[in-house]
Amino acid sequence: MKLARFTIDGTIRLGKLENEQVIDLTGTARNCGDSMRLLLERYEELRPALESVQGPSFPLTAVRLEAPIADPQKFLAIGMNYKAHAEEAAAAGIKIPESQLWFNKQVSCINGPYSAIVVPKASTMVDYEAELGFVIGKRCRHVSSDAARTVIAGYLVANDVTARDWQFRSPTYTLGKSFDTHGPLGPWITTDDEVEDPHDLTLTLSLNGQERQRTSTGDMIYNIYEQIAYLSTVMTLEPGDVIITGTPSNVGIATKTFMKPGDVVRVEVNGLGAIKNHFITEV
Repeated sequence: MKLARFTIDGTIRLGKLENEQVIDLTGTARNCGDSMRLLLERYEELRPALESVQGPSFPLTAVRLEAPIADPQKFLAIGMNYKAHAEEAAAAGIKIPESQLWFNKQVSCINGPYSAIVVPKASTMVDYEAELGFVIGKRCRHVSSDAARTVIAGYLVANDVTARDWQFRSPTYTLGKSFDTHGPLGPWITTDDEVEDPHDLTLTLSLNGQERQRTSTGDMIYNIYEQIAYLSTVMTLEPGDVIITGTPSNVGIATKTFMKPGDVVRVEVNGLGAIKNHFITEV
């Protein structure tokens, strides 16, 4: 399934996509409201009904897609997880980590798949980072790599928008990664059963129609299952937690290309859809 949050007639609802139609899940996912996190907490219970429901529905062109999950407890990201990107970072004087490098994006930065991204007045170095994301589906701790796939609800497309000047002011990266609107996600969550191999997908990013990033997700240094095993050693992962898996080479800072109002960035993962965001001036 492709699970989404969408707005129609001024109201945000949960839905699923089929054949360019968004099927309203309001009557099926009772007591979930517009919270994808609550739906995922009850996913195994609700799954048969979610799969079989066929209406009411709306044309995809008639709705506004929102961030598929807006209320995760955690939004975690791994740094320098593609070799070529780690090498370009090293060339810029950033030490290549000897283990998985994790940081938080505050959940308040989450943004819709087609919503505007603000270039903050406080930063002159706003950058893009195309990433594959996944969403946890089961509460878990101490998950082995071999069992890790069983706790994944599904996958989505992400842009880890980064204010580089703020990122470099703190070794935790969190401030530079967490400006409002700097976490666009979407366009929906493709459930795990529809993805044959999450490490055999093509991830691309274009800036103003020009391709800037392209990689296979198989080029990750630490794969998704190793990421889950590592994180769950430290913390309990909860349904709805969003984890993004690193960006390939040719980020903007490598060519001193930073976002300005009017720029448009499109990120796509084959089979999962694409997000497209335009940059605007902070008011």
